[in-house]
Amino acid sequence: MSRRVAIVQSNYLPWKGYFDLMASVDEFVLYDDVQYTRRDWRNRNQIKTPQGLQWLTVPVKVKGKYTQAIRDTGIDLGTPWAADHLKAIALNYRRAPHFGDVMPWLEGLYADLPPMLSQLNERLLRAIAARLDLSTRLTDSSQYRLEGDKSERLASIAQQAGASVYVSGPAARSYLDESVFHARGMTVEWFDYSGYAEYPQLWGDFVHAVSVVDLLLNCGPDASRFLKHAR
Repeated sequence: MSRRVAIVQSNYLPWKGYFDLMASVDEFVLYDDVQYTRRDWRNRNQIKTPQGLQWLTVPVKVKGKYTQAIRDTGIDLGTPWAADHLKAIALNYRRAPHFGDVMPWLEGLYADLPPMLSQLNERLLRAIAARLDLSTRLTDSSQYRLEGDKSERLASIAQQAGASVYVSGPAARSYLDESVFHARGMTVEWFDYSGYAEYPQLWGDFVHAVSVVDLLLNCGPDASRFLKHAR
């Protein structure tokens, strides 16, 4: 029996495709030992509004030329960003069918904010995965020995996790060396983010690449039906 593993950096309130990748594997390893990148999905995502897409960005503390790891990136707790995010979501989704159920739950996730971005992301990811009824085991790369560099490190983590199949997002095609995985007895599968069904959505033309909160607020308990791999 095959064991499927994905290794992915944590994102802030990511889109449905992130959770679909999670749903497609047995173990989903949060890989926050790599460098934090600016203007990326680690600390921000988008929601729909009547005026178009709006960014929700978590302010972070960075050192020098952004050389710290994601797990070492602190949140700037001196600004009311969490209240601003919740206000923006409430303002733009108050007409969503499942606002009354989902919004209080979402607000509760922002109580007693942790100091680090990785901690916040993991809290939100675990809660959303549970809301979507995903059975995937969610772990952290710090639980494994970190050996080698780039592809070698990913293959090492996957092997330690007992993978027979390593599932990767398509963006890694430019750098992932599949032969490293083959040498360790694993195959590489490229995840396909196309072919998602549309669901009832507010504010104009349908947009797939928005935060999963859009799906939850609009579809409630039926949200997982719009993932291709929900079990």
